[in-house]
Amino acid sequence: MAVLDQLTSQEAMDLENKYGAHNYHPLPVVLSKGEGVYVWDVEGKKYYDFLSAYSAVNQGHCHPKIVGAMTEQAKNLTLTSRAFYNDMLGRYEKYATEYFGFDKLLPMNTGAEAVETALKICRKWAYEVKNIDENEAEIIVCKNNFHGRTTTIISFSNDPVARKNFGPYTNGFIKIDYDNLEQLEDALKNNKNVAGFLVEPIQGEAGVYVPSEDYLSKAKALCEKYNVLFIADEVQTGIARTGRLLATCGNCTCEDKNCSGTPEVKPDVLILGKALSGGAYPVSAVLANDNVMNVIRPGNHGSTFGGNPVAAAVAIAALEVVKEEDLAQKAFDLGELFRAEINKYIETSNIVNLVRGKGLLNAIVINDDEDSDTAWNICLALRDNGLLAKPTHGNIIRFAPPLVMTKEQLLDCVSIITKTLEAFEK
Repeated sequence: MAVLDQLTSQEAMDLENKYGAHNYHPLPVVLSKGEGVYVWDVEGKKYYDFLSAYSAVNQGHCHPKIVGAMTEQAKNLTLTSRAFYNDMLGRYEKYATEYFGFDKLLPMNTGAEAVETALKICRKWAYEVKNIDENEAEIIVCKNNFHGRTTTIISFSNDPVARKNFGPYTNGFIKIDYDNLEQLEDALKNNKNVAGFLVEPIQGEAGVYVPSEDYLSKAKALCEKYNVLFIADEVQTGIARTGRLLATCGNCTCEDKNCSGTPEVKPDVLILGKALSGGAYPVSAVLANDNVMNVIRPGNHGSTFGGNPVAAAVAIAALEVVKEEDLAQKAFDLGELFRAEINKYIETSNIVNLVRGKGLLNAIVINDDEDSDTAWNICLALRDNGLLAKPTHGNIIRFAPPLVMTKEQLLDCVSIITKTLEAFEK
């Protein structure tokens, strides 16, 4: 078979199953094209994408401005490594730091890499600025977190599938309940070696758990009280997904109504990825002010591809699209509409317990236990009806379409979702 021969869906799935590691359990659909809010399978069937590559495609599939920036830069220079300067990285660093309101940016490629980078920065800051004894620094994390699957990150995960048989694990982490300020203060008060608190503003992989309205602001205040770095993992929640530029609302650029009742929180360390590239290229970043980032010196950290010219060009274009198309406002408005419409359905539903989320990061909880296959079967039916979504934690279905979606398209999707759910009512 020639590389570019047309494959059927079954042939494509068979190839992955035979030659690829089985580290994912995909929905059985094989995609070959994307544009805006739509994707097409190899047989030509069209679907609404209601996952957005876990919020990497906030700007829509194959956005012409982002693809254009990528292809134009690729014609000139793709990689120099950081052994030399290039003429794009500084432009990107200036644009992004001004965009998010920080002094410095450290460029990486993937979200997990960015989290690892933030952990290293936090530990070095602990020893050189806070004067914690070397190798004694601890970082507080939340149970049911998802920050990636590297060896260090799974060391503080409580997901048995991610952890089992991958030890020995990395020490230096204290686990507390999410959205629990009392446990956070106890951990800060009783551990003099705490260097940082790593938290997702919304726990996405855990089922789109939204914390109490004042949780983040009060957590940040506690970190300031105990001289601890507040580290926000906004890989999934950032770049307009939740109806604001950042879920922590640092340097918010959207309308005031989006932020009413929610205090602004400025992280000491901000972790970004996914939609930082609009899904076109692996780009991630850690941002911090000089008092934190200046602990990093030549040789302390690096990446062959981190900060390459294509990534820089793509990230600038991706962030410009967010601003030019007012995607934070769109996510806010459409998210309000989505939850209102789904709540109308829930009033008379036996199969759906609730809908929760912010902006266009939402989830519905299916009235069945986590070990059931109901949510999976609903997603198969949604696929058959022209909409792609995926369960998380068994009985929860996450809904996160591209932010470029129109009101008419969203209502069409709500219709598909509710009609599909009707077939599962008992």
